[in-house]
Amino acid sequence: MGAWAITIHGGAGVDPNLPMERQEQAKAVLARCLEIGITALRSGAVALDVAEMVVRELETDPIFNSGRGSALTALGTVEMEASIMDGRGRRCGAVSGLSTVKNPVSLARLVMDKSPHSYLAFSGAEDFARSQGVETIDNSYFITDENVGMLKLAKEANSIMFDYRVPIDNNTKNTCGASAGSIVNNSIDNTTTIQMNGLPISIYAPETVGCAVVDTQGNTAAATSTGGLMNKMSGRIGDSPLIGAGTYACNLCAVSCTGEGEAIIRATLARDVAALMEYKGLGLQEAVDYVINERLDEGKAGLIAVSNAGEVAYGFNTVGMFRGSATQNGFMEVAIWE
Repeated sequence: MGAWAITIHGGAGVDPNLPMERQEQAKAVLARCLEIGITALRSGAVALDVAEMVVRELETDPIFNSGRGSALTALGTVEMEASIMDGRGRRCGAVSGLSTVKNPVSLARLVMDKSPHSYLAFSGAEDFARSQGVETIDNSYFITDENVGMLKLAKEANSIMFDYRVPIDNNTKNTCGASAGSIVNNSIDNTTTIQMNGLPISIYAPETVGCAVVDTQGNTAAATSTGGLMNKMSGRIGDSPLIGAGTYACNLCAVSCTGEGEAIIRATLARDVAALMEYKGLGLQEAVDYVINERLDEGKAGLIAVSNAGEVAYGFNTVGMFRGSATQNGFMEVAIWE
């Protein structure tokens, strides 16, 4: 019998001016979801089931950018994506472009378990969901008043938003392109300082959710879910549903990433952690540190990981990352900053 471990995240790229009330709300959600995973692992649940269960909980709470509370496209709609991977045999499932599926991670699990494919998107994924009897709901369920307001502000400001959940209040004005510390005034021209895939972006909201787990049998699993970028182009697909980029699990480790999707995709970030362990013999934290420091070029991202030995690790090159971890030996942490 091995030792279980679990780690979760609610996104990297936190505004340092995020109000304390919002910080505490986020940490409370992380702690609650972490406890759900701990209880399941203590009862003997397998890693794959725990990863799905925890991410479902994170999707249901609007505090993070997945499921209900997902970031809005430029059209004001929600297009969600998710993936899940079982380290046993490296089975996987992924979905993109969902607009009515209440829990995208569970549809990704069904793609893995009930279809001959690994990845379904947009209308094909929605059709598959209906054929499987998955719970669907009107797109309006996922859209919060807060996100509608922030999308409006984003369009008016034409600015990059590091944390679009800083509340809109009377001080949130587009007078000089800044709002409550959450927006940096970078017009889409030569003065833009943050780019994605070599091009300037108007809004950056990286609050993806994810979970990496190892159970007492040494089986690993990872799952990641997101609404993507605030004000993104309709049809944009990020790293979260891409196996090897945003999510990966094998016999050595399980990894879930968050942050600048285009940079994570180019780096195949999640797979690179496993590759460094497999081919160079690095330890889990060593491998995580290496990919964060050496593989992202100028991109901003973070990740969480577990090893088959019951270790947890994390890394990020952003100001903060919403995260929580627990191990069988009694370690438990919920944190945002370094």
